[in-house]
Amino acid sequence: MNLPKYVLVLLVVMMLIFLNPLSTMNFVASVSSEIDEYYPEEREALLKLRDSLSSNSDLHGNWTGPPCINNSSRWAGIACSNWHVVHIVLQGIQLAGSLPPCAFLHNITFLSKLSLRNNTLSGPLPNLTNLVYLEYVVLSYNRFWGSIPLEYIELPNLRVLELQSNYLDGHIPPFDQPTLRAFNVSYNHLEGPIPQTAVLQKFPKSSYDHNSNLCGSPSETSCPPPPPVVIAPSPSPLSPNIPPKKKNNLQAWSFALIVAASALVLFLVIFVSLCYSRKVHRKQAAKEEQQTDGTSGWAQTKMPHLESLGDPEKRVELDFFDKEMPAAFDLDDLLRASAQVLGKGKLGTTYKVTLESGPVVVVKRLKNMNELSKKEFTQQMQLLGNMRHENLVQILSFYYSKEEKLVISKFESSGTLFELLHENRGVGRVPLDWATRLSIIKDIAKGLTFLHQSWPSHKVPHANLKSSNVLVIQRSSQTYHLKLTDFGFLPLVPSRKYNEDLAIGKSPEFAQGKKLSQKSDVYCFGIILLEVITGRIPGEISPGNDETMDDLSDWVRMVVNNDWSTDILDVEILAAKEDHDEMLKLTKIALDCTDLTPEKRPKMIQVLTRIEEID
Repeated sequence: MNLPKYVLVLLVVMMLIFLNPLSTMNFVASVSSEIDEYYPEEREALLKLRDSLSSNSDLHGNWTGPPCINNSSRWAGIACSNWHVVHIVLQGIQLAGSLPPCAFLHNITFLSKLSLRNNTLSGPLPNLTNLVYLEYVVLSYNRFWGSIPLEYIELPNLRVLELQSNYLDGHIPPFDQPTLRAFNVSYNHLEGPIPQTAVLQKFPKSSYDHNSNLCGSPSETSCPPPPPVVIAPSPSPLSPNIPPKKKNNLQAWSFALIVAASALVLFLVIFVSLCYSRKVHRKQAAKEEQQTDGTSGWAQTKMPHLESLGDPEKRVELDFFDKEMPAAFDLDDLLRASAQVLGKGKLGTTYKVTLESGPVVVVKRLKNMNELSKKEFTQQMQLLGNMRHENLVQILSFYYSKEEKLVISKFESSGTLFELLHENRGVGRVPLDWATRLSIIKDIAKGLTFLHQSWPSHKVPHANLKSSNVLVIQRSSQTYHLKLTDFGFLPLVPSRKYNEDLAIGKSPEFAQGKKLSQKSDVYCFGIILLEVITGRIPGEISPGNDETMDDLSDWVRMVVNNDWSTDILDVEILAAKEDHDEMLKLTKIALDCTDLTPEKRPKMIQVLTRIEEID
């Protein structure tokens, strides 16, 4: 029988008490005093952290008793050495709230690693003064704001500092610790010159990318030269050997120059006004001509925020995530370009925009998001823009104003999965064979699995997965490459009322008012699986009867439970009897994914593994 160590220790102590009560009690008292000497202050600091935050982990139930027992800890995320807390690692557990005020970590004197990565913590960065053993500080992918504390440059053993993807502002302190080997402050709102210390200069440009106004090496933005220092001469009495006549001549010349300059300024004002009037007239004429020619709504619409730009010649630059993109453009280029509506969805309208310089991009004009702050929108766009996977659409840039929010992505689609499955049914259609469908399913699973693994703390990483949001790139008659789009917008949706417009609004847990999770994405993936297998459109009337399939999985379960298994298959793949076994295995995976109980659904990595085993 294997008993826990603490039970064995308790038994030994009881035996000792029985055999020699006096000496044993003295020993226990000495040990207790030793423990109290080492960890009570550390425990108190951890409890302050626990009580100030919320998370999806039961820290209140787990963080009880002493945090350290010699070199081990039963507290989640805590590591110990010689009764002291040395690591605090609470990554991706949806920690929310602000850290305790003041220097609550000061009493954890032997702390060497602090990692709170990938949560939703806000407020200022923690005070780390006097933590001389601290080596790893990982606070990235949160919502911390304020400046980087200057005392961080006094951490003598600092090896890793990761602060990317927060809302930090101000200047970068002059870090120069020779121990520092990893440093990242990208995707914040920092400004000013990057300190020219030897340590900070050795890190790549990517460590500083996507900040408000950073300049200097190693970034590609040069710092503006300092303004010239003008020293006004002190007044001195007029020298007696200068005749009064010279002064009168100087005053006359000054008066003449002022008059000439005034006339010149007046002429320039009139000239600029005429030019501006002619430009406005030309733009209005061009707009009327476009409307007469019947161009798209994108080209016809003048966005409200343009009225507030002031200078009509001012270029509104767009921030590109891929700095090596060969053909950059600005907002004015988009507005001048011809465009066509690709679709109108619950999140907004999507346009295919052909720029005058040649490139084609997709622009999504979001709606119902006017209450979003620039920080909130920019933070989420930076997360989306960093996503790189062969089965995800690449976000190129974005634009924010109070009235308009645009998301610009790469155009590379031949259509959508919905169109491929359901349109042009009948004579002349090329059937979609089983091997192609299985390849399609794998692409979708790979893209969604990557999202879930990249954003483990996101409630629902995609949240709008459906066949019309899966883009299809055709490479040959039966070879397709698929990419997911419209992912990652849930944090921007203003309320639960608007969540019902997304694909997750069809999940059972949403209808029951329960908590949404990554398993809501899994449910949506299961519906797409059934759509590919059956060829049926969810929510449409079933051919041959008057039943409405509100949930495609309910219909499939009914058929399979009555042993009419092949009746669920799309007529285009029904004849491929040698593949029926694979089709039914995939149907089982789909039904597992659409289980009414979210906890019973598999994780996406498990789904992908099962799908790859079918081939």
